Amino acid sequence: MDDKTKTRILGVIERAPQWLRNDLAAKDPAARARAEEALAAMLVDAIGVSQAADD
Repeated sequence: MDDKTKTRILGVIERAPQWLRNDLAAKDPAARARAEEALAAMLVDAIGVSQAADD
């Protein structure tokens, strides 16, 4: 993983909305699963943008 990708991933995590942070820490498995899926989608998008910029 290159530095540009790491920077993009850190940016996604830093900008994660409060609802996502709360749901990641929730005891409710459904809320946690939704938050995990949302975060995964955000990370995939950031990595895709990073790879597209390299091409």
